[in-house]
Amino acid sequence: MAEPLLAIEDLAVEFRTEDGLVRAVDRVSYEVHPGEVVGLVGESGSGKSVTAMSVLGLIRQPGRIAGGSIRFRGRDLRTASEREMRAVRGGEIGMIFQDPMTALNPVMTVGAQIVEALRLHQRRMSGAAARKRAVELLSLVGVPNPDTRFGQYPHEYSGGMRQRAMIAMAIANDPVLIIADEPTTALDVTIQAQVLRLLRTAQREAGSATILITHDLGVIAELADRVVVMYAGRVVEHGDVHTIFSAPRHPYTVGLMGSLPNLAEQGAPLRPIPGSPPSLLDPPGGCPFHPRCTLSQGRQRCRVERPTLIAVGAAHASACHFHDELAGVAPGVPVPGAGATDPAGGTEAEALR
Repeated sequence: MAEPLLAIEDLAVEFRTEDGLVRAVDRVSYEVHPGEVVGLVGESGSGKSVTAMSVLGLIRQPGRIAGGSIRFRGRDLRTASEREMRAVRGGEIGMIFQDPMTALNPVMTVGAQIVEALRLHQRRMSGAAARKRAVELLSLVGVPNPDTRFGQYPHEYSGGMRQRAMIAMAIANDPVLIIADEPTTALDVTIQAQVLRLLRTAQREAGSATILITHDLGVIAELADRVVVMYAGRVVEHGDVHTIFSAPRHPYTVGLMGSLPNLAEQGAPLRPIPGSPPSLLDPPGGCPFHPRCTLSQGRQRCRVERPTLIAVGAAHASACHFHDELAGVAPGVPVPGAGATDPAGGTEAEALR
């Protein structure tokens, strides 16, 4: 396999709050290779967006990167100067932010913002050439009447068009990596499908790799080559998209699959994950998912020992002490035997160990 374009290793990000220290990202590691789409999936607060902001050097006080490395094209971005990071942002790495209404400058026309992104990284480009390229980009992402829309402000665009403008800006300088943070949030289903097609087009146009951050498993299934599942600031499972969807080996991933509606079984009840994500101010000991886990059911090992990512197949890893019990269990199907306890308070499986 080729050298990774981006390699994140043992990344830790902390935020100091009035209530205490929050470890938003806790020793996260994953790689992105040239041309591939890596999906980051998990509930809100799992650390997906903070990881992306760390790559771009956008963590500001009261937050800080507490450890780890972020290697992009062989160099560690943690040691890069602010001037060097400005060349990376919008140049080698394009970013599609979660909310285009707040990401776009409300007092500048959309066209002027695209031109600014172009000329910042291509200083020899004339104003006329930059304007022509900006109009071409707006046309490429499907903004109607791009010549007219070039001179309009963000509030004159619909939500879908603002997202298109963000994609145009992200690919303006032919980045080698695009980070898309919840690119379909707050868009209706029709517009979502259009935006997904645009992301595929943008990736082909720029020949770039993509980090796709979302909680929508349908988007992951549509676009991703590999999937990184995050929970409570940690990576709990990763693998290729087909393996993750057909044979997940972490109870959290199984729970995410089970919470999706199944069109083949109309009327079948959804199986939500019980409980809520833990507070990162006071995370549980051992496995952070054990209070909600149907597989743990009070096992002492889950309560006291933090699981590490271990290989469970070719290019597939899980951070679960009992991942072997999920082998052959269909996604969304309750784990056989889970929930049965012995009189002493342990599970039947634990009693046999």
